[in-house]
Amino acid sequence: MSSPTLQLHSLPLQRLPLPNGFRPQDFLTFHGRDKLAVSESVTGNTLQKAIVWRDRPALLTLAFDLNLVKYHLALDDPLLHIGAEETLQLVQHILGLTQAIAGFEQAFATHPLLSAMIAEQAGLRVPVSVSPFEALTWAIIGQQVSLSAAIAMRRKFIQQANIRHSSGFYCYPSPAQVSQMSVESLRLAGLSQSKANTLLKVSELMLSGHLPLDDWLHHQASPELIANSLAAIKGIGPWTISYALLRGYGWLDGSLHGDAAVRRAIRGLMALEQLNDKEAEQWLKPFSPWRALLAAHLWAWQSRSPG
Repeated sequence: MSSPTLQLHSLPLQRLPLPNGFRPQDFLTFHGRDKLAVSESVTGNTLQKAIVWRDRPALLTLAFDLNLVKYHLALDDPLLHIGAEETLQLVQHILGLTQAIAGFEQAFATHPLLSAMIAEQAGLRVPVSVSPFEALTWAIIGQQVSLSAAIAMRRKFIQQANIRHSSGFYCYPSPAQVSQMSVESLRLAGLSQSKANTLLKVSELMLSGHLPLDDWLHHQASPELIANSLAAIKGIGPWTISYALLRGYGWLDGSLHGDAAVRRAIRGLMALEQLNDKEAEQWLKPFSPWRALLAAHLWAWQSRSPG
């Protein structure tokens, strides 16, 4: 794919200072996991990601430079206004700049098992999806499969939706666009029948106003309200809810004890042969209100641990 070019209608290049210790590589690694780069691409210190912005294809670019990030949003629609403040809030959100990580690092700075890991990974934040819908649908796609399989299904899902920015990138589809897809097209992306039905149900509920994921974000709805609403949907369980709250809302206290990688990391820390879901849940409890942030640390720690 050729390098995208900046479209005619875009905000001027903006600069946002980053907090001390910000780790851009965490963010770039998260968005660069699909090496085929059909929807987002990481080149050096720059991310380009195609999104749907107010029902129109758009290209978001973030370039990290020392202690700041340069960003802009390019739309194909020359009549659609881009709000500078709205774009700034989007960038702050997906970078996790409002996450209260200092309290976690201070609370467990002397923890016998975690202190070394936290010190080595100081400043770690959780990359957040562009929208809660993207986070939730990604969590549904990733249920009970390996990361590599989930990435491949996500790619095919995006391609099946076939919403393209003029740069050539495929955009992650909106609820309205997913609702137009068929179970058959979702199955072609590798999704099971149940996952396809859940994706369509979530899209339908969003369009009808019964699942206002975006409103909950803007009005800072309680995680309990969101979790209870999601739990009522067939095909959505505790892991999916906690992961969607983490990636969609930046909520740092979901218990990801059902995550296989989290359990492996805990076993490694504790030198245990086995650890079931219930035992992992109990182990994570004392780390509230930062259980999901701890899970992110465990993911990062495990990814760089030998073997």
